[in-house]
Amino acid sequence: MNFTLSKRARGISFGLIVLGIAATVVGILGDHTDHHQHTWAALLVNGFFFFGIGLGALFFFALQNATETAWSVLLKRVFEGLFSYLKWGWIPLVLVFIGGSLHMNHIYHWMDHSLYHAYMVGEGHEAQYVDEAVQGAVANPNYDSIMAGKKAFLNIPFFWIRTIAYLATFVFFAGWFRKQSLQMDKETGDSLVKRMLLNYKRSALFLVFFAVFSSILSWDWIMSIDAHWFSTLFGWYTFSGMWVSAMISAVILVLYLKRKGYLPQVSNSHIHDLGKWVFAISFLWSYLYFSQFMLIWYSNIPEEVTYFQDRINNHPWLMWGTFFINFAVPMVLLMSRDAKRNPRFLIFVGSLIFFGHWMDVMMMVMPGSLGHHFHGIGLLDVGMFLGFLGLFMYTVLNTLTKAPLLVVNHPYLDESVHHQI
Repeated sequence: MNFTLSKRARGISFGLIVLGIAATVVGILGDHTDHHQHTWAALLVNGFFFFGIGLGALFFFALQNATETAWSVLLKRVFEGLFSYLKWGWIPLVLVFIGGSLHMNHIYHWMDHSLYHAYMVGEGHEAQYVDEAVQGAVANPNYDSIMAGKKAFLNIPFFWIRTIAYLATFVFFAGWFRKQSLQMDKETGDSLVKRMLLNYKRSALFLVFFAVFSSILSWDWIMSIDAHWFSTLFGWYTFSGMWVSAMISAVILVLYLKRKGYLPQVSNSHIHDLGKWVFAISFLWSYLYFSQFMLIWYSNIPEEVTYFQDRINNHPWLMWGTFFINFAVPMVLLMSRDAKRNPRFLIFVGSLIFFGHWMDVMMMVMPGSLGHHFHGIGLLDVGMFLGFLGLFMYTVLNTLTKAPLLVVNHPYLDESVHHQI
């Protein structure tokens, strides 16, 4: 059965985009930060959040292939729809990175080359920065010894090499997995077995790339905003937020399709399993959140605790509110078996957690990007969120119209149809 994008769904998607653009424009007009720093930071927050959903869906899809899991076969098209956003979702991120590289924004403080040299010759825009006290050189007031120690990694050329490698890898694998999935619907016998084996191998290969790239991109794109700070758990912490956001999106999308009469063979057992994933990964995120905070706070090393000091002292509502929504809500409301099988309840709870993880990205980005200019979530932030949400919804739903929602020749299809827990 092919999915048809209804006028109502199309209207809601475009309505969110228009409303988001309008609110964003009004917010930009009220953005008085230097170089419109708030606008750039909001673009990074929403670009990264929705890109992360697509990336989390791609990871889960590859994980199901590599582990030869049967129960999720009926949901393959759902995850393909979610990671289809990666095809375009990289653009807002690249715009932010280009802006930083050209000094149109100062989200990434380390992109200022004057930080890395102890001396300077001349003043202002004519100044030349050097590492030795040559004739006419004076001490550089911008010199940052910590940043100078990280120069081998945090420099613009190497940053762009890594970023291009991440994006090219993710977009390539997303397109390849989609193409192979559609091709499997046309094949039977030995050719299908060979394609299954190829999918298995490529999925395992992708997971190797993902294990490395998902951590390093979080250091590059998010942690380096607070460039003096570091955390060995940050990559896992960021990944867990992506993953749970993707699973929430999958739950809501499956329930929407079921409500519209699609995916008739998807049972309460499949929905229950999706709910269990949301519940489990929420606890993984909570564990990493607490572990990162507790270990750093207990050791009380100045260059480490500064990250949490800023957020606790200046933005406690965001710090603790994020933790409460993303930990307490799933713990209390998704504990029971019935809660994971109740469509309306799942959508309500999932929407809360979805917004909570958007707040989490806000907490990671905004304090370091805006400093004392960040006073809370405003019209600009909400406007961009609504606009990106509408674009994400339309991209995913439009992708679902391109192929039948049910795979037809997968060897594990029958097992998935009869999945019971």
